[in-house]
Amino acid sequence: MGHGRFIVFYLTCGLAATLAQVVSNPTSVVPMVGASGAIAGVMGAYFVLFPRSRVLTLLPLFIFWELIEVPAILFLGFWFLLQLLSGVGSVGAGQDVSGIAFWAHIAGFATGAVVIFFFRRPERQRVDWWGRR
Repeated sequence: MGHGRFIVFYLTCGLAATLAQVVSNPTSVVPMVGASGAIAGVMGAYFVLFPRSRVLTLLPLFIFWELIEVPAILFLGFWFLLQLLSGVGSVGAGQDVSGIAFWAHIAGFATGAVVIFFFRRPERQRVDWWGRR
């Protein structure tokens, strides 16, 4: 993507995330601080571009902790589903209970997954890591 395109992409995702959070709760008095919506946009782009890449994940199993490799599409899909369920659950609350901007995460992820097609360089080759060990 390059440095210039990336900063515009990142700011676009952050702006979409901010707008979504404001629209979802316009009367909120809790300040929005952070870049999680823009980072969610980068995760959305990764979800689209590298769905079969493996993500090293710490899996707690009772008293044991295991490191496993999970395809990005499963890991990021599960994360997005958690954000979506939490966002839908926060709709009826009427006030900010958790202080987490779930709708910013959702909109940032979705924006990144869509606008990456306008920002990526077409001459770059995709690397398929799925078949490699």
